[in-house]
Amino acid sequence: MRFEKIKRETERLFKVLSIAFVLAFAFAGNANAGNKSEDDEFDWTPVVDAMIQVESRGNANACHGQYAGVLQMSPAVVRACNMILKKQGSIKRYTLRDRFSEKKSREMFAVFMSYYNPTNNVEKAIRMWNGGPGYSVKGTNRYYRTVMKYVDFD
Repeated sequence: MRFEKIKRETERLFKVLSIAFVLAFAFAGNANAGNKSEDDEFDWTPVVDAMIQVESRGNANACHGQYAGVLQMSPAVVRACNMILKKQGSIKRYTLRDRFSEKKSREMFAVFMSYYNPTNNVEKAIRMWNGGPGYSVKGTNRYYRTVMKYVDFD
């Protein structure tokens, strides 16, 4: 009986935190939000390729809890991408199933970075993918170093 109550409370807390996380993405006070960088067509390929190796070893069907696909995207990232697209006036939207498509995962990554990393800072992109827009350098050091081992800018 007590276990069931703890389980329900944990699930309720998780839902509240998930909603808060999505709202934080949607309404983050990003001073550069909406600004375009000089190079709107930044090539994220070397970085995303490295992240795919670290996240899923290239397995488009990889799942770990709520995270799925080659980039191990959470539902919150998909929702954030859809909010960004809506703000930009786009009619395009992504579904949770799109996380299993490498092509669409790469598109969502680019949408996410266009909003939260408009200067296309590679270090910021890697750290943000691991720790969210409010990442800590210390908390993302291991992930950053691991991804950088796979990045090939040639």
